[in-house]
Amino acid sequence: MNVRRIAVGIGGAICLAITGNLHAGNLNGAGATFPAPLYQQWISEYSKVSGGVKINYQAVGSGAGIAQIRAKTVDFGASDEPLKKEELDKDGLIQFPLAMGAIVPVVNLSDIKPGEMKLSGTVLAKIFMGQITSWNDPEIVKMNEGLKLPGMKITVVHRADGSGTTWNFTNYLSKVSGEWSKKHGCAKEIAWVEGSIGGRGNSGVAAMVKKIKGAIGYVESAYAFESKMTYTQMMNKAGKIVQPDNDSFQAAAENADWKNAPGFYMVLTDQPGEKSWPIMASTYILVYKSQADKEKIDSLLKYFAWTYDSGAEIAKKLNYVPMPKNVAGLVKETWKNEITK
Repeated sequence: MNVRRIAVGIGGAICLAITGNLHAGNLNGAGATFPAPLYQQWISEYSKVSGGVKINYQAVGSGAGIAQIRAKTVDFGASDEPLKKEELDKDGLIQFPLAMGAIVPVVNLSDIKPGEMKLSGTVLAKIFMGQITSWNDPEIVKMNEGLKLPGMKITVVHRADGSGTTWNFTNYLSKVSGEWSKKHGCAKEIAWVEGSIGGRGNSGVAAMVKKIKGAIGYVESAYAFESKMTYTQMMNKAGKIVQPDNDSFQAAAENADWKNAPGFYMVLTDQPGEKSWPIMASTYILVYKSQADKEKIDSLLKYFAWTYDSGAEIAKKLNYVPMPKNVAGLVKETWKNEITK
């Protein structure tokens, strides 16, 4: 089989295609940038065993992904903001989780090493509301005794596009700060503090933080680790300081009760447990229940089944949390019961 891997960056978007001898035509998806590093690797590996299936994925943000699947311009949408069952039923869609991952704060401070700074949700909310404006603010200093914190202005960097990462990040801030909840709430897009700077996609936020001295932003963990960014520790719901790593991600993910989640609607922020990372998210796939092209949907579901059955180790290496086997089983049953061809 003749296979080529093509990766093209367009602003904050990442387009990945596997080309070869086609069996079910092109499989096209668009949406979340949060899982893009994982999807890139999965698609690349699947090309070696699929017999020539072509998959195109555009990482354009969860808002755009939802819009494109609703407009039927793609075969699947991808979002980090879960849709409630009534929304899914209205549009004739089903959603299912493909993986879980973490959102981490990242900073640009030359004297601070990755994983050295500590932050709490309350302090994070005050920074993103513009109430804490310098790195030597007493509330930050109090949490970070022994660190050399500069009297430098904090520049807030946020997503400039409709984003599931933003939805989960603001969901977390709404849970830990009543003032944040009242002023901003939880949404894919909000009115950010004056003087803040936007970046498109996780990659855009990462690039802006790396560029601006004194900046702080929020990105999916793979972007932070792969770019060797200065990420922070966080205080969790149990009051414990935890590092962003596979252990803390897995600890938070273990609390999810997917069996009793209608439409697989699940929010993983601020989970209990002494070892839990507090800003977790699940990433979802959206497809229509009614499918006119049996060959295409069979090919698409075969790919998603492969990610569950054979993609776990790839997910772990990239610091994502794979879906447990029992959850994968629930998803496959949903395909059988709800998708008509």
